[in-house]
Amino acid sequence: MTREGRLTKKLVIAAAAALAVPVIAAPLYPPFGLDLTAFDKSVKPGDDFFEYANGAYLARTTIPADRPAQSRRLEMTDRMEANLRQLLDEAAGSASASPRTDRGKVGTFYAAFMDEAQADRLGAAPLKPELDAIRAAADRAALARLMGQAPSGLYPSLFGVFIDSDLKDPSRYAVYLGQSGLGLPDRDYYLKPELAAKKDAYRAYAARLLALAGWPDPAKAADALVAFETRVAEASWTKVQQRDLTTQYNPMAPSALASFAPGFDWTPFLDRAGIAGKPMLVVAEKSAFPRLAAIYADTPIDTLKAWLAFRVADAAAPYLAKPFVDTHFDFRLKELTGQAAPQPRWKRGVRAVAGGDCGAEPASCFGTLNWAVGELYAARYFPPETKAKVTELVGNLKLAMRGRIERLDWMGPETKAEALKKLDTYTIKVGYPDTPQRDYSGVVIRRDDLLGNVRRAAANDWAFVLKRSAGPVDHGAWQMTPQTNDAYNGSLRDIVFPAGILQAPIFDADADPAINYGAIGGVIGHELTHGFDDQGRTIDAAGALRDWWTAADAEAFKARAKMLGDQYAQFEPVPGFHINPGLTMGENIADLGGLAIALDAYHASLNGKPAPVIGGLTGDQRVFLGWAQAWAGKMTPEAIRQMTVSDPHSFRKFRVNGPVRNIDAWYAAFGVKPGDALYLSPDKRARIW
Repeated sequence: MTREGRLTKKLVIAAAAALAVPVIAAPLYPPFGLDLTAFDKSVKPGDDFFEYANGAYLARTTIPADRPAQSRRLEMTDRMEANLRQLLDEAAGSASASPRTDRGKVGTFYAAFMDEAQADRLGAAPLKPELDAIRAAADRAALARLMGQAPSGLYPSLFGVFIDSDLKDPSRYAVYLGQSGLGLPDRDYYLKPELAAKKDAYRAYAARLLALAGWPDPAKAADALVAFETRVAEASWTKVQQRDLTTQYNPMAPSALASFAPGFDWTPFLDRAGIAGKPMLVVAEKSAFPRLAAIYADTPIDTLKAWLAFRVADAAAPYLAKPFVDTHFDFRLKELTGQAAPQPRWKRGVRAVAGGDCGAEPASCFGTLNWAVGELYAARYFPPETKAKVTELVGNLKLAMRGRIERLDWMGPETKAEALKKLDTYTIKVGYPDTPQRDYSGVVIRRDDLLGNVRRAAANDWAFVLKRSAGPVDHGAWQMTPQTNDAYNGSLRDIVFPAGILQAPIFDADADPAINYGAIGGVIGHELTHGFDDQGRTIDAAGALRDWWTAADAEAFKARAKMLGDQYAQFEPVPGFHINPGLTMGENIADLGGLAIALDAYHASLNGKPAPVIGGLTGDQRVFLGWAQAWAGKMTPEAIRQMTVSDPHSFRKFRVNGPVRNIDAWYAAFGVKPGDALYLSPDKRARIW
């Protein structure tokens, strides 16, 4: 360490002592938690703050061949997956052929996945139960019955089924039906000329998988099933339309579906899904349902069978022989995201058992033992002291948001009172749940039946959800496992910060407080703000879908949100693809609100004392830089394109540059002036929460 480094280290410790916030001098990025080697000082902060804070890091960082991106967050995931691998290796070492304990089942599942030779010997044989059932289906009613297994098995469906709290009566659960059926990331992949090459590649992928599965005339079948999905895409709502919760709450009796959307065999579908006896279902994309049912009725049965067979093979491919795995990789990851090489088998095995990213590889969120793994992970790698520190930080952020709501100059007292009431109802869940979230005692895990393990784990999950739905809403339920590197804001007014995201640099107990406020504080504020974004603001303090705004306040909110949206619409992450503000509005509002709230909370933590200058950086500068460096990373152009088309989050560069230019303190902290690329005059800055 240099003399300057030692001096800075002393300043950090002294500043922390003055603030009564202990800092052990061993943060991940010494000397005080900020990566000082990441800056590109040739870039003005006001021209590109993301590049200024991260330019040198981006220049020296390469995207590994086995992923479509690299980032600080992915580095966190790498460390966590290494820990999970150790847990799973240990469990596998003591696993038996017929384990009875959760740890034994976890180990046996992992050992089954790691047995590549066994998978290759089996070839396509594990698909036989589903393919035989598809071939044997005598009519459309039989095919609809197979689709009813989608929530608990490998089959696809034109209509998705999920269970959550009832948006009109949050004390109980409701069954929701939504449009489904597409195998590409978004309807735009079927309909936009600029994405035609991806659609052609999808058709070729379908033909290859069907050939591997032994389906007759795979090329002709692939043409037909892609044409079928294209019609489904044309009938489907856009992701922007799906953001309106009010238009997606359409309750009806199960018996009404036959006349509402004729052409689809609803009775066997609902029966096989286990929801036929429910008194009420909530239909989401209401106008799409009759069109989807008509498409189903009009499509030849042979095409429907080929579609089911392909999508089953697509879902199962990661668990099958090498030709299936390679074919799946070539399209799902190489073609769609630009990933150059497959990940090591152990990483795929960790996700298969513990769960993982649901984006590029949806199979990693299906048929896992994720909650059993979560208990093992939290017990070893998440100390109670960290939970206490983050819980305290969350409390400070809630106080800061309360202050911002109270000071709003565009919202009247009536709406403010409702907003504050809602804020007070939030339950914050940190690290790991206090009670078990799943019972795996009845799940059979076998060393020689990998795909069967996936089937049985998925069926167990759905059976649990169905059983729980018969009672009152469980407010102790978690939506994310402890090993998830993400956060969540749910309709129950619960905000979850799993252990997986509570790592450096997002949260480093040994770092300067300003860095933590900028990083995890910004994330906490982000999740709090989700309760008041363009979707969240339609949910009241009881968790019910209700308009609790005065007309004037609602119009003021929409005008301010539009101002922010117009800014984001100018951002072009890759040539020809601009950010869609309608799709990303909620996340953009949450980023802006989260960072502003975090800055306020940091100021409050100083207890009236001036912020220390550390390493030549003021407190405000360190907060903004903590946020910027938390988002450091890069992606392949293909992955950015897919994200821009289908993801409600903006590309990471704009999650930094977009919010900061709307916060007055950023201008003062970095001397941003008119003429700088990111400069906005005060009257053009979006001020929402």
